[in-house]
Amino acid sequence: MAGQEQGGKVVRIGCASGFWGDSEISAPQLVLSGQIDFLVFDYLAEITMSLLARAREKNPDLGYAPDFVNGPMRRLAREIKDRGIRVVSNAGGVNPAACRAALETVAAEAGVDFSIAVVEGDDLLSQADDYRNAGVTEMFSGDPMPARLMSMNAYLGARAIADALDAGADIVITGRGVDSAVTLGPLLHVFGWQDDDYDRLSAGSLAGHIVECGAQATGGLFTDWESVPDWENIGYPIVECTSDGHFTVTKPDGTGGLVTPATVGEQVLYEIGDPANYLLPDVTCDWTQLSLEQAGVNRVSVSGARGKPPTGSYKVSATYPDGFRAMTTLMIGGIDAGRKAQRVGDAVLGRVRKMLAQTNLGDFRDTSIEVIGAEGTYGNHARVASRDVVLKLAVHHDSRDAVELFSREIAPSATSFAPGITGFYAGRPRPTPVVRLFSCLAPKQNVPVTVDVAGVRHAVDVHVPAPAPETESVDSTERTAAAADDLVVPGWEAMPSPNTKMVPLVALAHGRSGDKGNHANIGIIARRREFLPLLRATLTTASVAGWFSHVLETPDASQVQRYELPSMNAFNFLLLNALGGGGIASLRYDPQGKAYAQMLLDMPVYVPADWLAPGGWLDDWKAAA
Repeated sequence: MAGQEQGGKVVRIGCASGFWGDSEISAPQLVLSGQIDFLVFDYLAEITMSLLARAREKNPDLGYAPDFVNGPMRRLAREIKDRGIRVVSNAGGVNPAACRAALETVAAEAGVDFSIAVVEGDDLLSQADDYRNAGVTEMFSGDPMPARLMSMNAYLGARAIADALDAGADIVITGRGVDSAVTLGPLLHVFGWQDDDYDRLSAGSLAGHIVECGAQATGGLFTDWESVPDWENIGYPIVECTSDGHFTVTKPDGTGGLVTPATVGEQVLYEIGDPANYLLPDVTCDWTQLSLEQAGVNRVSVSGARGKPPTGSYKVSATYPDGFRAMTTLMIGGIDAGRKAQRVGDAVLGRVRKMLAQTNLGDFRDTSIEVIGAEGTYGNHARVASRDVVLKLAVHHDSRDAVELFSREIAPSATSFAPGITGFYAGRPRPTPVVRLFSCLAPKQNVPVTVDVAGVRHAVDVHVPAPAPETESVDSTERTAAAADDLVVPGWEAMPSPNTKMVPLVALAHGRSGDKGNHANIGIIARRREFLPLLRATLTTASVAGWFSHVLETPDASQVQRYELPSMNAFNFLLLNALGGGGIASLRYDPQGKAYAQMLLDMPVYVPADWLAPGGWLDDWKAAA
């Protein structure tokens, strides 16, 4: 049963998985805490869908996340049943029915009886020809649909999950849906929110968005990482939600980690685009006016989410094969290690290219050399000379034979090229299929969604709002610039000057970054509201594009979009086509932009000198000169 707080019903939802492969400490911690009513798991990223599609191709009984069944559910089935905790998970991947069958076996072995529901309808692969013949193109690039797809799934919403819970399901297994739906679904079920309760739907989606990545909301990846205690026992997030849409973020008692407005705020900005028009299947969210307040030790109160009608379409994520790739690493030590590594990489690729020409296999479609330890991922911002580095080499080719030839030519470098080569412990890298993402839209009325509870299937009435004018997404600096016009910072217009000093951006802000397909997002939160005018003037689309010129396809301001969340003293930057294809299609060491915020936080920023004086806002900044 849901908890009670100040006479009102409180629904407590804990998230035990932020991705397929998350820690095994999470589910026992949450279940045994006595602090949750629902346990949710998020397993599906675009990369994960690609892997599951490949697994199903090899074995039709696979295609789901086996860790869900063989990990927490096998170990905790009895505790979950006895405590009356209900479970929602998208572990079904591309084969939810197989996931349910496996889970029924595990439950029987544990001597418990669960009513297990499956949400169906997201798998559109059988309809791919219809979409292809209709001329559907990739929503970002405009490219035609590939001739062969491995998977094609619509991002469903939360209504089907709520229907399954309404029908008495103890466990709900879904395929592809938006990550936040596993949290919003239980809230729809308990509170009876209607499909046009847009502010509440936005708030519930925000609660799901905050917890969907597990410990990232409770101190994981936090900019000020040294302030986060007890990583070994980091607590996984719990949201305590009330019927008006207000919720509190916390974690199990006695666990490590940290829950503050800053840790939660970083997660709010993670992997979003326009915060005033964040499109989800249930609602269009406006999170520009959020309030995040400390409400006790490791408790943050969140309010202020607003919502608008959703669009009439689902976003569809399809995957398709596109040749083969291989990636390998070598350690190289000694004097000038970075320069040696670069030459070794050039030599290996040069040798293999000559061999490819002789065998008429043609050149590589793409190659990548990054010298880790010599700041090879930093482009022209690299500044460290190291005496031990890791050379990363990767190639992409249509032919498996070409990639295998590359794999065979790595080891000979240890006796042919630079001194100090070692660390080839993994052996020859094996060619693996490149799986790319194809995104498009599907009208909701063309995607029938059903729920199967204990063998009884019924259709889900998915809300399709009346057509409305398209909302233009504009630079929200224009929309909200007046929000901080009353803040005056003497001298910032004249920077740099004799009255200013240089500090890295991290002295002024927190940051978090992630991926949206082939796009990267970077959220920046000012440490003080007074820093906003300076950050607004410094972090322009042009300056950010210049800082990331080494990863953008065309390094100009048009490839960066900036949005502002004035109530959070925050900005969100979207870097277009900045991940080399993204996911497992990219040859980069950081194909999801996880380190991009750290790069931006190192950008030099000029501040008034008196900020660094005793008693100034930055007088304790340890790196200030």
